[in-house]
Amino acid sequence: MSRQQKTTKLVKIRSANEPRKFGVGATTLSELVEKSCKLLKITPSGSRVCLYEDGTELTEVYFCSLPVNAELVLLAKGQHWNGFLSDIQRLLDLDRYSAQLIDEAKDFLSDELSAKHRKILGDLLFNLKDRSEIEDRAHDEDWFQGVDARFKTKSAYMKYNCENRVRGYLKEVDGYLRTVSSARHQALYKKVQDRMTAKLKTAGYNGCYFNRTAKASGRLCSAEGWFSCQGAYDEEECDMLHSINPYGNRESRILFSTWNLDHRIEKKRTVLPALVEALQSRKSSHVNVDYFYRLLFTMDNLKLVHIVCHKKGSHDLACDRRKIYKPVKRVKK
Repeated sequence: MSRQQKTTKLVKIRSANEPRKFGVGATTLSELVEKSCKLLKITPSGSRVCLYEDGTELTEVYFCSLPVNAELVLLAKGQHWNGFLSDIQRLLDLDRYSAQLIDEAKDFLSDELSAKHRKILGDLLFNLKDRSEIEDRAHDEDWFQGVDARFKTKSAYMKYNCENRVRGYLKEVDGYLRTVSSARHQALYKKVQDRMTAKLKTAGYNGCYFNRTAKASGRLCSAEGWFSCQGAYDEEECDMLHSINPYGNRESRILFSTWNLDHRIEKKRTVLPALVEALQSRKSSHVNVDYFYRLLFTMDNLKLVHIVCHKKGSHDLACDRRKIYKPVKRVKK
């Protein structure tokens, strides 16, 4: 087939060093390389073309199968391209407070990227003014806007924030008392509640979950303060890669308040009714209070989830019948 009979392929091409793209039409890969080298002022010798997305190098055959407006990168001799990650790395190499970084990140977000790539860059842009390395109020007053003056460090406030959520769960346990019909079972329920309250006080209302200065085994974040979404109650992980560092800036701290500590086995629909039923069915001394405590207040049953991953419908999960009561000790004959 002669060159005149071949279809001109329109593509978008750029260099590895600059994000600006140019439209180029060519009938063959060699023609594309020739035109692109002149346009981008790159020495033709040793140059080659690859896909922007993943760095796959083009052949003449592959070139013919490209879709219209495929995004390509022209590489000079010795250059390499790791796909989208190359742009991320280039951004990270810039001064995080520079206008250039902010402008380029915004340019990427306005371009035609996959949802996953837009998510990565969106998170990057949101955290450009990250000041997570600062802990004290005196050195990051903006982070503490709207926060009570008694909190002098970020970790102290985040610990309190988690304690407050857990106290809220305890209030729900207290409120459920009104649904218990008989006075005798109300008294038994109140006794269990008091035991749970005492256990929570000893555990500091599990404020360690949000406290980045707590032991690694007790917190949900990294030492820098990064939290990752654990996915919906019925999923193993978050497919959308949600993450946040509320220690980084005031906006992230406020946004973190929309994240949920979600009960996999639901409090009011399942756990508390099962507790009342257990108290009504057997002696209260037989009830495994520690099991119900873990379901209500610990990560045995809680998942930290982004608001998008928080499914508000019925979870349709039940308590483990084998754990509701304490194991029966068999008497040796």
